[in-house]
Amino acid sequence: MLNEFVKKCYDEASDSMEGSVMFLDDALAHIRAGKANVRILDPVRIDYYGTMSPLANVATITTPDAKTISIQPWEKKMIPAIEKAILASSIGITPVNNGEVIRLCLPPVTEERRRQLVKTAGTSVEEAKVSIRNARRDAIDKLKKEQKNNGLPEDVEKDGEAEIQKLHDKFIHQVEEMFAAKEKEIMTV
Repeated sequence: MLNEFVKKCYDEASDSMEGSVMFLDDALAHIRAGKANVRILDPVRIDYYGTMSPLANVATITTPDAKTISIQPWEKKMIPAIEKAILASSIGITPVNNGEVIRLCLPPVTEERRRQLVKTAGTSVEEAKVSIRNARRDAIDKLKKEQKNNGLPEDVEKDGEAEIQKLHDKFIHQVEEMFAAKEKEIMTV
C-alpha cells in the first residue's frame, strides 16, 4: 500500500505519461504511411455557415480501399468548399469529385519517402520518451523534497521511487511498441 503523498505523485506522473502516449498516438496517426487513413484529414477545417468546422462534422469519411479516401458531404453544395479546404491544407493530395462524392487517391510512397516517414515517427517517439522521463523525474523530485522537508520516511520514499520507475518502464515499453507497429506499417509496401 502506497503512502497518500506517494500515491498522489504516482497518479500525477501516470496522468502526465498517459498524456504523452496519447499525444504520440495522435502524431503517429497523422503520418501518412501509404495506406488510406481518415485521420490525415483531421486538420482540415471547412467554412460551414460561418463556422470553421472539422471535415468530419460536415461529411462522412470512409476508406473504400487501401489507396482511397471517400468524402460524402451531407450537403452537395459543400463540395466546392471541401475541395478548397483540402487543397489549402498541408495534406498534399488533389481531390477529385464526381458531383456527389470527393475522392482522394493516395499516391504510392517511395522507399526514400518511407525512410523519411520512419525518421519523422522516430522523432515523435523520442519526444514522447523525453516527456515520460521528465514526468518520472518530477515525481521523484517531489518525493525527495517531501522526505527532506516534511519527514517522509526514507523507505516509503524509496518504495515510491521504485513504483514510479516501474510506471516509467511500462510507458516507455508502450511507446516502443507503438513505434515498432508504425515502422512496420510505413515500411510495408
